[in-house]
Amino acid sequence: MEETYLLNVEGVKKKILHGGRGELPKLQDGSKFTFHFQTLKDDFERTVIDDSREAGMPMEIIVGKMFKLEIWETLLSSMRIGEVAEFWCDAIHTGMYALVSRGMRRIAEGRDPLEGQKHRCGMGNMFDYHSTGYDDLDELQRMPQPLIFIMELFRVEDPSAYKRDTWAMSKEEKLAAVPVLHSEGNRLVLRREFAQAAAKYQEAVICLRNLQAKEKPWEDGWLKLESLVTPLVLNYCQCQLELGEYYEVLEHTTELLQKHNDNAKAYFKRAKAHAAVWNEREAREDFQRVAHLDPSMAAAVKKELKQLGERMRKKHVEDRKRYQGLFQSSQG
Repeated sequence: MEETYLLNVEGVKKKILHGGRGELPKLQDGSKFTFHFQTLKDDFERTVIDDSREAGMPMEIIVGKMFKLEIWETLLSSMRIGEVAEFWCDAIHTGMYALVSRGMRRIAEGRDPLEGQKHRCGMGNMFDYHSTGYDDLDELQRMPQPLIFIMELFRVEDPSAYKRDTWAMSKEEKLAAVPVLHSEGNRLVLRREFAQAAAKYQEAVICLRNLQAKEKPWEDGWLKLESLVTPLVLNYCQCQLELGEYYEVLEHTTELLQKHNDNAKAYFKRAKAHAAVWNEREAREDFQRVAHLDPSMAAAVKKELKQLGERMRKKHVEDRKRYQGLFQSSQG
């Protein structure tokens, strides 16, 4: 028999369609819900707006991370694992649904859910969009109305039970993740798995940059984080040198040197990238800066300059032969 009752929340009614198992899950900040959902209009036809099964992927949200449609966290918190329930929600809870749906549809289509977004907050986005790009969602945006959500809860995971995306981590979790990612990257370098190592270093940098964004530039907190960022960026650049991504190395080392113009290792990696793409003058200048900043690297610089000279001579000889061949064929 169907059981219908009000949740202890204004403007919400719940109907259990299929009972779940066990007790209500114990939730904490960072717990992750995985579920399927259908969104229906509260009209005679019960018009379907979205169906995660048709999109081919279940939905995931994380407790305490300010999901735009806050009421969903409340609804899911009332469910047991395996339960299927129908929720009627008044318009006071559904005003943001058009934006949430737009993002989910874009992800399902393989597009960037934030494409064209200028503001960070939900209400800013609401005013920014003249159109969501979907007619049915534009109607919901113009005329907020009650909606029906049918949800099936598959699982609830504790924060420790799954790999957290960087954006979902707390400050403490990000700081704890950095040395782990750094050592994983180093281990992968020893195995010469440079692409995988670069990804680890990059993830660690993202953690630190997210934290830096909340600090005032060049003050103590910011500088402390920057001191952790610098070696990670240099390691990332070394991986990119090994992978032949020379222009990416030029970009990252130049950005680093704009902040830290006395970093000999950054000049050394940039010089090697310049040499690889035949920027002889720039490579020589950077190598000379390295020797000036760090005399202990003088031997390595001397070796690199010798190799650069040999490569450039060989290139000039090959270029001369090619031009002579072109000139002779045009004469003939």
